[in-house]
Amino acid sequence: MNKKILALMICAIVATSFVGVSSVSAANTNLDGCKITRISRLPTTLNCELTTVDGSSYCLYDDKDCGMCCLLNGIYNITDWVFVILMAVSSLMIIWGAVLFTTSQGDPDKVTAARRLILFAAVGIAVALFSRAVPPAVKMIIGV
Repeated sequence: MNKKILALMICAIVATSFVGVSSVSAANTNLDGCKITRISRLPTTLNCELTTVDGSSYCLYDDKDCGMCCLLNGIYNITDWVFVILMAVSSLMIIWGAVLFTTSQGDPDKVTAARRLILFAAVGIAVALFSRAVPPAVKMIIGV
């Protein structure tokens, strides 16, 4: 059971990494840049010149700060998805652990399994909360 949960969490993280990083793929454009999902998250110290196409904002790679803007935007997207998925899975694990506790009828094996499940859920919540600290740490490392 533990290997299945770990495999599910790893698959969720890998899947979100592919969803999180966004590149320009608008059908009618030949832009070389990345799509910025939330402009308000980018630091004001970066001069990201954005181009609007079909209601979406794109940062073109010929701008000197575009690489940093795209990097931070991708990191924010990845950590948002990791946070949401881990919190959802951890919440379900806590609920299932509570069900196991209430239906264990004093069986030590079932109680141990329920405690272990809730412990893994707590670790998942800690990792999810840690994912919120990654973008500010990257900002500090790159100096923006």
